[in-house]
Amino acid sequence: MDSKFLELLVCPVTKGPLEYDRQRQELRSRSARLAYPVRNGIPILLENEARVLNDEESDRAAPTAS
Repeated sequence: MDSKFLELLVCPVTKGPLEYDRQRQELRSRSARLAYPVRNGIPILLENEARVLNDEESDRAAPTAS
């Protein structure tokens, strides 16, 4: 995912930053403890589509975006 595009996106719940996890194809919001899926290169920033991050996932950073 393009880093400039990622800079424009924010969590729809908290308006905080998102981290891209390339391996899992999702955008993570640590503050909301949610991970939004990326399908066919399109971020799905809907709260009802997001999965809840467990304690371990929310504490560690997502692998860096490239």
